[in-house]
Amino acid sequence: MRVVGQPVRKKDAMSLVTGKPVYMDDLAPKDCLIVKVLRSPHANAIVEEVNTKIAMKVPGIEAIYTWEDVPKHRFAQAGQTYPEWSPYDRLILDQHVRFVGDAVAIIAGEDEACVDRAMKMIKVKYKVLPAVLDYHKAKDNEVLVHPEDNWESKFPVGADNKRNLCAHMEDSDGDLEKTFADCDIVLERTYHVPAVNQAMMETFRTTCYLDTYGRLVVFSSTQIVYHVRRIIANALGIPKHKVRALKPRIGGGFGAKQTVVTEIFPAFVTWMTKKPSKIIYTREESQIAGSPRHEMEVTVKIGANKDGTLRAFDLYNLSNTGAYGDHGPTTAGLTGHKSLPMYTANMEAFRHTFDVVYTNVLAAGAYRGYGATQGIFALESIVNELASILHMDPVELRLKNVVRQGMTMQAYSNEVARGCRLDDCLVRAAEMIGWKEKYPVKDMGNGKVRSVGIAMAMQGSCISYVDVGSATIMMNEDGSYRLVIAAADMGTGCDTILAQMAAECLGVSTDEIFVSGADTDTSPYDSGSYASSTTYVTGQAVVKASTELEKRIRKLASQMLECEIEDVEFDGKQARDIKTGKSVTAEEIGYKAQCFNDFALQVTESYTSPVSPPPYMAGAVEIELDKETGHLEILNYAAVVDCGTVVNPNLARVQVEGGLGQGIGMALYENIQYSDHGKLYNNSLMQYKIPTRLDMGNLHVEFKPSYEPTGPFGVKSIGEIVINTPAPALAHAIFNATGVWHRSLPITSEKIAMGVLKNREFL
Repeated sequence: MRVVGQPVRKKDAMSLVTGKPVYMDDLAPKDCLIVKVLRSPHANAIVEEVNTKIAMKVPGIEAIYTWEDVPKHRFAQAGQTYPEWSPYDRLILDQHVRFVGDAVAIIAGEDEACVDRAMKMIKVKYKVLPAVLDYHKAKDNEVLVHPEDNWESKFPVGADNKRNLCAHMEDSDGDLEKTFADCDIVLERTYHVPAVNQAMMETFRTTCYLDTYGRLVVFSSTQIVYHVRRIIANALGIPKHKVRALKPRIGGGFGAKQTVVTEIFPAFVTWMTKKPSKIIYTREESQIAGSPRHEMEVTVKIGANKDGTLRAFDLYNLSNTGAYGDHGPTTAGLTGHKSLPMYTANMEAFRHTFDVVYTNVLAAGAYRGYGATQGIFALESIVNELASILHMDPVELRLKNVVRQGMTMQAYSNEVARGCRLDDCLVRAAEMIGWKEKYPVKDMGNGKVRSVGIAMAMQGSCISYVDVGSATIMMNEDGSYRLVIAAADMGTGCDTILAQMAAECLGVSTDEIFVSGADTDTSPYDSGSYASSTTYVTGQAVVKASTELEKRIRKLASQMLECEIEDVEFDGKQARDIKTGKSVTAEEIGYKAQCFNDFALQVTESYTSPVSPPPYMAGAVEIELDKETGHLEILNYAAVVDCGTVVNPNLARVQVEGGLGQGIGMALYENIQYSDHGKLYNNSLMQYKIPTRLDMGNLHVEFKPSYEPTGPFGVKSIGEIVINTPAPALAHAIFNATGVWHRSLPITSEKIAMGVLKNREFL
């Protein structure tokens, strides 16, 4: 291939590194009303009165809105395809506030100073209610987070708001109890993954204005323009065609911007005042009122023979969705769906059950890995524990049980692993880290040891039977092309990757493909950039559209050359009659399309998939650990990924490296902690620690490409899987260094030191 597989520079690279105005706040109207939100200091309360009389007298204040001023029909804030699995449990402003930070009032004024001043003058009277802060006690608690009668679940996910239950589901196959009874060893452990925040560089932000025709334009840093349109229309109670949603460059999302976090507030202000408005969350607001990963407790039970044959799996996860159900049912479902299939080879029976409960803390949402991260930490950790009990090399244990190409994955909706090199990834990651020489631990003297750990991961490439990707491609009069998409480039480089695919089909360079979108007025429908679906699903739409456009170009050229279309050969620069040798240039074809021509050199195609082929990955880590202080340093991390055909090696590599950094942060540093009254402590990057480049050690990334026959050019996804191996691999390395298993994240230096101390006392 000429273009696909090449390390093409990102299309927006120079604009970003030279500081061009490409982000929302760079491009927002200059005369916007500034919008801010007054937030509840209580975890659970009824707003009895909001006195805004004095605040409204502040010069420059345009409007202050409370629960009495907004529509009373509920909506879902999660950016998912309709009908959403997430419940309709929100109002723009609710009289019942459900977490510390929940919205009480919207203030709009001509500048930030007057809005801040007015906010201090608003007097709120609350009736404080008992709060449910422990998610272990939430189900069937007498205190209901959502007692309202107009709460609604659009999809049958076992939800019941009168039980604080956002979802309950079960998936199983085989005779589980019989298989467990026949196993030589049955092991059961419980693991905990706390909520963690995406902490993207660009906080949540949106600007809104009315266009010439009185339509509401929502210009937002979002991953999901079409879902934004639907959610805003539902919240405001207006027709969908009255809303236009579009996005600029995005300064990071990682799933956080798959939820409509800020868009509702300025949309309501602009719709009511008819004036442009803008909201920009501070870092504190992004931390306390954002959309973090779901806290989960995952209990895994596995049955095995003495030789390491893994036969039975029982996984239960309790998920804390917080005050609202955004992404609650879907993340919990993937905890088993995207972990258990890795051990397909000898699997005889499995069961995955989950409960998702409401509590009075910050609502969770989508975060890279989307539920699989929690499941993989638990499953990979218990497999490593089993290897220790069996005195078996954990690499060999995995190789004995790993899914291989051609196998049917019963725990993955019976999909066939058409392209799978997980076994090769595992072997290569072990080689790269020097597993045979370094496993399990080496004493370095002075109380320091070096050890290694390993883990595997899988993900998906879309939401099968749901996601739709679309693309429009057209030939310009100068022979160049415009590609229009609604997928959102969040810094991942999807604009570049999709342009590479179009260029490959059309015989041109990526410089001749101009990419625009995402805009609900001009872009064809696309589910959005999430579920690792863009390269796989939207990529296939691009290939379909580009292939059809190439046929149309040859058809028009055949008319110009007065020959049959079968005799026309198009190489991107010119179309040639292979019989006569006569030719016309691409530019001549582009101009001809605009003169005495009855068919357009423009094609729109969509693609959806009944399967979601998993990418696979193995990760191995080497650490140095001080057993006296618990201080840990990552020396090397080896990652080997099977993402099918690698479209752009440079962009794929930085995807892996970025995901590893986030996974390392989740494993060792990051944590969301609450006071006894539900106030979130970690409300800044001083209190919420994320890793720097110095904390990651040397990252070594390689690829083991398979060929996925259902993907464009054989591709699968890569965006999410890369975050999933660090936590279990690090927990394994820490056990090899100290003899102590840590089953709750983050594994801080303090935990390590105290674990070593307790282990010594026990011995």
